[in-house]
Amino acid sequence: MRYCSVSVLIVALLLSPGISSAQQQTKLKAKPDLVKIIDRNLKDAVKQYKILMPHIPEDSLPETFEKGQWTSNPPKSWISGFYPGTLLYLYEATKDKALYDEAMSKLKVLEEQKFANSHDIGFMMFCSYGNANRIKPQAPYKDILLTSAATLSKRFNPNVGCTMSWGSKPGEFRVIIDNMMNLELLTWASKASGDPYFANIAITHANTTMKNHFRPDYSTYHLVNYNSETGEVIRRQTVQGAADESAWARGQSWGLYGYTMMYRETGKTEYLQQAKNIANFLLSHPNLPEDKIPYWDYNAPGIPNTYRDASAAAIMASALIELAGYSDATDSKRYLETSETILRSLSGEIYKAKKGENGGYLLKHSVSHLPRGNKIDVPLTYADYYFVEAMMRYKNLPSKN
Repeated sequence: MRYCSVSVLIVALLLSPGISSAQQQTKLKAKPDLVKIIDRNLKDAVKQYKILMPHIPEDSLPETFEKGQWTSNPPKSWISGFYPGTLLYLYEATKDKALYDEAMSKLKVLEEQKFANSHDIGFMMFCSYGNANRIKPQAPYKDILLTSAATLSKRFNPNVGCTMSWGSKPGEFRVIIDNMMNLELLTWASKASGDPYFANIAITHANTTMKNHFRPDYSTYHLVNYNSETGEVIRRQTVQGAADESAWARGQSWGLYGYTMMYRETGKTEYLQQAKNIANFLLSHPNLPEDKIPYWDYNAPGIPNTYRDASAAAIMASALIELAGYSDATDSKRYLETSETILRSLSGEIYKAKKGENGGYLLKHSVSHLPRGNKIDVPLTYADYYFVEAMMRYKNLPSKN
């Protein structure tokens, strides 16, 4: 039986064709000098990605460049959708057909992941096929995305009210904050199919996560482990951060982005307020550096002598640009100015690679999994993806005269 718990009003809003439930409160203006920087960055990114392209095996997707070596993963990896997604954003910005052709070749490699038993199928398929369908809608893309959403929905447990992350021991049900990012595939699927089932799952997951993942200060745990039968919380943890009670930087950005997106998709003001609360935690944090590029964990030992995470910054910038449009003038100004600082910082020589360096990636200095010693202070495919997305979002704002 399908699990439904969403009001008729919300479903009607979500399924209304061409109508966004989230209303823009503040008209945003882009600063011309930053737009010029972004235009230069996008041109440089094209040059970089043409350096990266020849080093990717035909059946794989790139992840990083470390110690002089290119690292790629099979299509089943959670990072697989970011490379074609970045290429599609860059094609959209520059109309360079070589990038589009490369993206199309990688979509073919990815197609079978529509059946992947992975909570990250949203990352994998919506960042890739979702962007392809947005730019040049095609019926096969729609079918692949709807199949992907149906596959993801199989991981939903109505007792818990979430889709499951990773694997779990019998009787347990693990959920990570990253899963908020996979909900956009589900909300899209309801709009595309007219079936509220997928949106119901997304909203229920967002509500459960809002209830159980966040501390009173609106920082988030990375992982909540539930009892799969009763839905009760067994334990709360932070796997990729410094400690269970620390604020792992990329996880905080996932939460900010996820609830901003869910407000856009549903118009539920609870999600807008949650996004604002998360933003206030991040922007007010005493350990957020002046350049707004966070340390890999906001409570990392050794601050300020520890690693920054450009990926967390890029995700935050992209989310803040969108959130600024849904907020009143005071909050909007704060969010947009922070995003502008991040974009300027990431565009500087510390974080942006020079042509020919960094294995062809655009950004330096990201952190994947420091406690495990995995990909520390390196370029990462998703850092580039969200940086390019943030730049495209900013570039598409009306320019301030």
